[in-house]
Amino acid sequence: MNKKMMDILVCPIDKQFPLEIFEAESKDEIVVEGALYCNKCSRFYPIIEEIPIMLPDELRDKKQDMEFLDKNQKKLPEKIIKHAKPWHV
Repeated sequence: MNKKMMDILVCPIDKQFPLEIFEAESKDEIVVEGALYCNKCSRFYPIIEEIPIMLPDELRDKKQDMEFLDKNQKKLPEKIIKHAKPWHV
């Protein structure tokens, strides 16, 4: 995901802007792996292979979210690993 996208991305649940970005792996202005975080609703949205996965709760893949959190637990802050939503994680 190009970091310039941060100027237009909003939380799909509550339309919060701006979102926080946490980089687990990046190259120049591209975030290869990381997470977007909404301070208002405490939801995280994974960035996987440069693509932000910004789906509402009911369309999210629990297995994918859990694998992402397990893989990045040392690279992302505690507020995402232990406290972030969606409801199914």
